[in-house]
Amino acid sequence: MAANVSHRGRHSSPRQAAPQASHRASTGERINTAETTGKLLKTVAERGLRMTRQRRVILQVMDDAEQHLDVDQILERARKIDADVHLVTVYRTIDLLKKQGLIDELDLLHLRGDRHYYESHGPREHIHVACFGCGKVREFESRLYEQLKEQIAKDFGMKVTVSRTEVGGYCAECLKKEKPAS
Repeated sequence: MAANVSHRGRHSSPRQAAPQASHRASTGERINTAETTGKLLKTVAERGLRMTRQRRVILQVMDDAEQHLDVDQILERARKIDADVHLVTVYRTIDLLKKQGLIDELDLLHLRGDRHYYESHGPREHIHVACFGCGKVREFESRLYEQLKEQIAKDFGMKVTVSRTEVGGYCAECLKKEKPAS
């Protein structure tokens, strides 16, 4: 479920609230920790899927990513490790990982055109928070988000297996730049 928010409209001044214990926001574009990295290589091996040299490099790039990557970025990073990685292999690997439910394809509110970005599943689902000014995308986790999904599952009598939420606005740094000097 993606929130479609127009970034052309007005925005109000933000209220800065300190994150509570039930919230976690990243300081960069991704939240990669020891518990989230290396999962794709490990999971693909556990599932007995064919592991070629090129596929191993692509999975390594995606596991090590500290931001959301598009196909061109994956290819560029993979070729720094192995110059023989082909674009078609990147697309086939992404397709395989999507079919296996190991990665998500995101449009990130089309901040950077019509590109699609990929991220591996972390231990918890999160909300993507995008700044329309500078283009930074951060990840936000909250127990309230988990409770909302639980309520949806209860109200509709369903098992929620996919949830995607994106929020757009202007970050504190961009809002500071916008204020006139006095």
